[in-house]
Amino acid sequence: MNISAGDVSVEIEAGVAVVTIDRPEVRNAIGFATIDELDAALERVLESSPAVLVLRGGGDRAFVSGGDLKELSAVRTFEDAVRMASRMRQVLDRVAAFPVPVVAALNGHALGGGAEVAIAADIRVAADDVKIGFNQVTLGIMPAWGGAERLAQAIGRSRALLAIATGELYDAPTAQRLGLVDIVVPRAVFDHEWRKLARRMAAAAPGTTRAVKSVVSAAAPSFHRELEASAVAEFAQLWTADAHWAAVEALEQKRRTA
Repeated sequence: MNISAGDVSVEIEAGVAVVTIDRPEVRNAIGFATIDELDAALERVLESSPAVLVLRGGGDRAFVSGGDLKELSAVRTFEDAVRMASRMRQVLDRVAAFPVPVVAALNGHALGGGAEVAIAADIRVAADDVKIGFNQVTLGIMPAWGGAERLAQAIGRSRALLAIATGELYDAPTAQRLGLVDIVVPRAVFDHEWRKLARRMAAAAPGTTRAVKSVVSAAAPSFHRELEASAVAEFAQLWTADAHWAAVEALEQKRRTA
């Protein structure tokens, strides 16, 4: 079964559901419509009762390049910034809490908000030429979609602080050594390898992956609703500050003259 709604498509076959964010004109950046489409795609996948869910970006340049700054630049007040961040976080919490294992197939770079999408998955498989980084600090902001907490859980407190505070971009092998990426494969066989992994997981006895996800999630929860209010409030303060908008303008100027 293949379903396409806007920039997000769903492919379901033999227990494997593949959700693709395909916005090549903005390197698969996420805006308001895209996050709603992703939420709707998750609902369709849930109704199909798959054994595994794969998230990927269209093409081979970007998994998700982050938030769509052109769209999100309309958000200027503290209250609107809180609402925006809360909505994004709500959907990524849904990814993290999905009842079956979620694999992020990093077909391209995962930057800023894209890294938050990736860390919401249970398992990350990356092509060997991609980079991943929580580089929101370069725009004077911080992760607010649950990524900071999930990163700390995945790679440890000190390494998470270092990654977020510096905005370092890690190549795939380095990210694997940190525990940020689980599997790295050559670009030439990337699509084959993530599909093979997904099919292998889906081939387990019916209900197995759901049971395993339930037990592991209970032992190591991947979302923390009790931290949402403070995280999005801190983000909103940074988002509405002059330093953020100056950084955004500098980035836009750099793109215009490139």
